[in-house]
Amino acid sequence: MTLRGVQFVSDAEGNRTGVLIDLKRHRRVWEDFYDIMVAESRAREPRVDWKTVRERLLKKHARRD
Repeated sequence: MTLRGVQFVSDAEGNRTGVLIDLKRHRRVWEDFYDIMVAESRAREPRVDWKTVRERLLKKHARRD
């Protein structure tokens, strides 16, 4: 199967090891893929609840006044 703007990189044994994507042709697909990869990489990061974030932001901006 041939996909326009997509080339697979293979090792010496013919196993696909990577992909080259024409960003002019497939920018939206790449952006979606990249967003998913970033989200997955952050999945194990500690969470901060909204109340704590809000309090920190209010304190930070109160100091500037």
